[in-house]
Amino acid sequence: MNKTLLLILIIGIISSLSVYADELNSGDIAWVASAAALVMLMTPAVGFFYGGLVRNKNIVSTIAQSVAIFAVVSIVWVLWSYSLAFGPSINGVVGDLSRFGLNNVGAEPNNSYASTIPELLFFFFQLKFAAITPALIIGAFVGRINFRSLLIFIVLWATFIYAPIAHWIWNPDGWLRGIGAVDFAGGTVVHIASGVSALAAAIVIGRRKDAKNGNEFKPSNVPFVILGAALLWFGWFGFNGGSSLAANALAVSALVVTNTAAAAAAISWMFVDWIRKGKPSAVGLAIGAVCGLVAITPASGYVSVMSSIIIGLVAGIVSNLVANWRATRTKIDDSLDVFACHGVSGAWGALATGLFATLAVNSAGVNGFFYGNPYQVVVQLIAIVAVAAYAFIGSYLLLKIMSLLTNIRVSKEEEEKGLDHSQHGEEAYG
Repeated sequence: MNKTLLLILIIGIISSLSVYADELNSGDIAWVASAAALVMLMTPAVGFFYGGLVRNKNIVSTIAQSVAIFAVVSIVWVLWSYSLAFGPSINGVVGDLSRFGLNNVGAEPNNSYASTIPELLFFFFQLKFAAITPALIIGAFVGRINFRSLLIFIVLWATFIYAPIAHWIWNPDGWLRGIGAVDFAGGTVVHIASGVSALAAAIVIGRRKDAKNGNEFKPSNVPFVILGAALLWFGWFGFNGGSSLAANALAVSALVVTNTAAAAAAISWMFVDWIRKGKPSAVGLAIGAVCGLVAITPASGYVSVMSSIIIGLVAGIVSNLVANWRATRTKIDDSLDVFACHGVSGAWGALATGLFATLAVNSAGVNGFFYGNPYQVVVQLIAIVAVAAYAFIGSYLLLKIMSLLTNIRVSKEEEEKGLDHSQHGEEAYG
């Protein structure tokens, strides 16, 4: 009897898989699964990148925040945020809750997104984007946020900020998608959203107690910064190349332009530092590479290799200048210049997509300004402004409301001790 039941079970499993066998492509599945694993690496890489930039007393807390955010968003994305982003659209603004708890998300492809991989794999790939995006924000307020408040903010942000923005651009029925805005791998959804949210958070939470206008805090662990940047660079091949959602020539093109833009931005940021400070900075080289990766993200599936060099060079220069302007000319304490690196480079990348996109690279994409379609610049600008405004105002309001209900900032004494000790009871160097 047991053997009979086992045989029936095996036949049932094989039958259920064979229903989609003609639609699914094993090569595409293998590539997207590998790309998802690469992108997963990027969230702890952000922890190391940021951890090296902060002071010794906040290294553990900074890395712990990244890991905790990945865990929290993993659950939120399963329960409701995936459905809000990629479920059937409600007037182009947000998805409904028909996919709550991954209801009806399984081996069957969702032809609206990817016809050759299971929708469950598409969910898994997109989860990594949803997780890293709020992790980028923490660089704005490292060393001064209450850990409990951070977790609450992340749940709210993933629900009310990230999911609707992802819906606007990546859902086939999203309103920005409807007017023709494009974002191959997240320049607007990930980087503009996180960059301007970081700016809002820096304003609401306030400056570090010992921060002064123009005061520069030296990185505590330069090797951590370089390690984090290297892991981000490596993971970004999954970020951009995987966004083709297939093992095809477009994925290869995305890989090449991703690497090229990162290299160009690393060089341009380094030379700006060299001119301004008299020496080429190892930290600046690493930060510049990340800015190039940010800038090429929205364009990676639409532009040529030569265009990617221009995109990277401009990103390194502009983000460097904005970071220095913020530090010397304003009182905003965006501790690790998340806005300058992600907000500014992300906006430049989204705009550059409207300039340099060409159907010669992606026949399913668009032509940009330099290929006879000035309208693309207009819709890209609309997307940049809409996402930036929504993310900034939404994040500002969320944090303001939270500040009325709880202490989102640690006490002066806890800040002086460092969050490693005050929030986690641990330290990086015993």
